[in-house]
Amino acid sequence: MPPGALMQVLRQFTDVSDKDLLVGVGDSDDAGVYRIAPDKAVILTIDFFPPIVDDPVTFGKVAAANALSDIYAMGGEPALAMNVVCFPEELPISVLNDILAGSMEKLKEAGVLVVGGHSITDKEVKFGLSLTGFVHPDKIITNAGAKAGDVLILTKPIGTGVVTSAMKSKKASKQESEAALKCMLTLNKAASSAMIALKGGVNACTDVTGFGLLGHAMEICRASSVGMTIEAEKVPLLPGAKLLISKKKFRPKNIKENMDFILPDISITSKLDEDLYTLLFDPQTSGGLLISVPGERAGLLLEALKVAGVEASSV
Repeated sequence: MPPGALMQVLRQFTDVSDKDLLVGVGDSDDAGVYRIAPDKAVILTIDFFPPIVDDPVTFGKVAAANALSDIYAMGGEPALAMNVVCFPEELPISVLNDILAGSMEKLKEAGVLVVGGHSITDKEVKFGLSLTGFVHPDKIITNAGAKAGDVLILTKPIGTGVVTSAMKSKKASKQESEAALKCMLTLNKAASSAMIALKGGVNACTDVTGFGLLGHAMEICRASSVGMTIEAEKVPLLPGAKLLISKKKFRPKNIKENMDFILPDISITSKLDEDLYTLLFDPQTSGGLLISVPGERAGLLLEALKVAGVEASSV
């Protein structure tokens, strides 16, 4: 759904008041957070979408990794999952079995239990998960704490939107496809753990998904009441992403929607390659964490991420 239209609808439902609702609809954050005890809060999120890859097992894995990211971005530990399934009568049930098997594999990797789900008959396959996680109420990481002088760190390259679009048309190379799949299948668990363990902590975090890098960066800006400078040349890109984005037929339609939502609030301070600029709006699936960390701790976080096997970049 276009981000502008979504925000317009959600504005009508932000007057929910409860002393234990720590993060709600009005916060435009990655998930809802509700305190259930002085030392424990529950994180609630849901995410589902149509297949972005042909192989059903891989689709299930990607969908699970993508859904888990909201909890990782908030510094939480995912615990329970429920499947959300839309499935056509015409397809063999073995396809659904493969999707669920792929999802289960990623959930086991994350230490998450599947406790149920819901399914409906639909013309198109859609799959995702409702997830529950936990976090200490004093240790929630939201998108609202960024401060002047912070450094932005991105934990995955961007470009999954345009590469998967080319994959659907069988126009992505083997190297391009494999790199995009590896990116999407990598859980943000290690990145989140490094972020949580950082002495002194970070100020804000979000995961980069459908609104693109600039869209989610803008959410941090608006929630934190700060401005932000992103050096486009430092943003890590998936192999082939820049070449594929130059071929307009592979550009996801969400790019224009993201541009319409963000452009009124950004400015370009130097000459920028058009294709690189466009990639900054590319909708991501199972994208990385975008972390706002005090400048004096940025080096420590980058080193911790490297030790954890996360190829992060300061942007």
